[in-house]
Amino acid sequence: MTPDSLIDPMDRRRALRCMGWAGTGALFTLSGGIAHSRMLEAGAGARGEPAPFSFVQISDTHIGFAKPANPDPLSSLRQTIARIKALPQRPDFIVHTGDVTHLANPAQFDVAQQLLSEIGLPVFAVPGEHDMVDGADPRAFNARFGKDIRGDGWFSFDMRGVHFVGLVNSAMLGASGQGTLGRAQLDWLKSDLAGLSSSTPVVLMSHFPLWPLYPDWGWGTADAAEAFALLRRFGSVTSLNGHIHQIQRKVEGNLLFHAARSTAYPQPAPGQGAGPGPLVVPASDLPAHIGMTSLSLTMLDAPIAVTDLTLG
Repeated sequence: MTPDSLIDPMDRRRALRCMGWAGTGALFTLSGGIAHSRMLEAGAGARGEPAPFSFVQISDTHIGFAKPANPDPLSSLRQTIARIKALPQRPDFIVHTGDVTHLANPAQFDVAQQLLSEIGLPVFAVPGEHDMVDGADPRAFNARFGKDIRGDGWFSFDMRGVHFVGLVNSAMLGASGQGTLGRAQLDWLKSDLAGLSSSTPVVLMSHFPLWPLYPDWGWGTADAAEAFALLRRFGSVTSLNGHIHQIQRKVEGNLLFHAARSTAYPQPAPGQGAGPGPLVVPASDLPAHIGMTSLSLTMLDAPIAVTDLTLG
């Protein structure tokens, strides 16, 4: 992996080639430092041996959104919660990669907190730009969802030999509206990773993609190159994000990038249409855009096996 290969923008053809519609959440399992994911459907955990460690990623629930792209995102979130609770193997926890609410007001935070608590599992969340009061203040979000946080909401924790890092790249926007980590957070990340063995699997959580998925639309993190330099020594790094409301994947050396599907509404594929924003589809077609996905990585140097399944 070279820094330049992570900074160069993805062209439209490559972006579309790795694009796939996927679901309301992804179940991740980790065994021996290798990440896998399964479909959130009945029987998803019935095949093979039970996973020793699993978690579910959801993203962009946008509580409070009420426009034609999805007039009732609460229903979509409730369906996701029902599927999580019905999994044959109970996950260890949930990660939410931002935009929990749509307008960051107290009523929306109340509803989000209530619904997420119904899962009955710990929830680790990073804020999206929609979770910021006045677009830049995450304190109200952190008061509801922050756990042992630093700065604007950064945190880390260890689970069965895996090191998890929650990053905030939505409090400051960089070039073309991309996310930004900032000097203080990068210094904290360096200190946080310093004591870890290079064999420690690392899982990153952020709202904006850390990789330059489509910078022209702000789909990237302007100062992520320094973070990649800190992570290069680790043998297994999985980076999870939201914001773009669709599945996108990229493998770059030891880094696996996974952008999650929103539970609220679609967005256009990179480079298609006038730009990012809620994508209106016929109401009868909406379930076909809020399905599920299965991603399996058996070896770091092997191809990723992907199976998509929609609610339609």
